[in-house]
Amino acid sequence: MRIVFVRHGHPNYEDDCLTELGRLQAAAAAERLKDEGIGEIYASTCGRAYETAEYTAKKLNLPIHECPFMREISWGSVDDVPLEEDGHPWYAAWARASRGEDQRHTDWENHGQFPRNKVVDCVRIVTEGFDEWMKFLGYTREGLYYRAGENTGGTVAMFSHGGASSAALAHLLNIPFPLFCGSFEIDFTSVTVVDLPDEPGKLVMPFVRLMNDARHIRGITVDNFYGK
Repeated sequence: MRIVFVRHGHPNYEDDCLTELGRLQAAAAAERLKDEGIGEIYASTCGRAYETAEYTAKKLNLPIHECPFMREISWGSVDDVPLEEDGHPWYAAWARASRGEDQRHTDWENHGQFPRNKVVDCVRIVTEGFDEWMKFLGYTREGLYYRAGENTGGTVAMFSHGGASSAALAHLLNIPFPLFCGSFEIDFTSVTVVDLPDEPGKLVMPFVRLMNDARHIRGITVDNFYGK
């Protein structure tokens, strides 16, 4: 099984849709993805991700399967007591790195300010939903790995968000979420490809084939598009 993760294009967050720039990026992504052998398309139910998926779905003449669990995550204090960097997982990770703090805790949700950060519940929703989806695809989570079932071949695409994708990939790869946020960037319409062996009955681990490939939108950037 091959999973192709795709982030949405440049967004209008207020209206939850793509900007004109984002639509150009989504079209470029569809052209980039047309030869990946994608057989099924899944997408977050947020407008900006679903709209991005529509470009590839139209090119491949495939339906889009909705995945509410891959909606974008949120963050912030659960008790109105301020958090470092307002609880923003990326900014906070970089701040902790600047102080030399260890971010490799597997129980990261119990460390620092995370017990008071709403992102913990958001990440849980993503990871639990992701494992149910993986089970549907034929891979059942057992501890740190997945047991492959029957008929686990093929390629699927998942269109979502920077945060939701980070949560899912961190879980899939057994990398603590804060560490993943601080170490891996996910650009607009970037493509990340993960393979899982098609070995029925065996416990398998994922293999990252490609990470954050956004070459298809070179020149289709905010600065170039808006002349800044």
